[in-house]
Amino acid sequence: MYLKFENNNEKLLVHMMGELDHHSAEEVRNKIDDRLNRDDMKKLIMDFSGVSFMDSSGIGVVIGRYKKLAYKNGTVCITNVNETVRRVFELSGMFKIIKLYNSNEEALENI
Repeated sequence: MYLKFENNNEKLLVHMMGELDHHSAEEVRNKIDDRLNRDDMKKLIMDFSGVSFMDSSGIGVVIGRYKKLAYKNGTVCITNVNETVRRVFELSGMFKIIKLYNSNEEALENI
């Protein structure tokens, strides 16, 4: 999985490309945590526009970042989710605690 980081007005926007599964989850978790810590960020936007597949390991990555930032009074949201990935999120009940936005611009304005 390829990650591209964008620091936008003290909000970390992470563009993810590839498959977020048990093979890539650990690396994604480590890279995002490293960037959050290094830049002392409390707001995370995860852009799923380039994610073609996600399994329960991906849910773990998102929930883990949510817990980490909730501890610091921070926020996590997700954007640009395709139908396949949306179904995984819906089945897990994630949308009850994590906000979904249709675009990065909408997320940047609202978190």
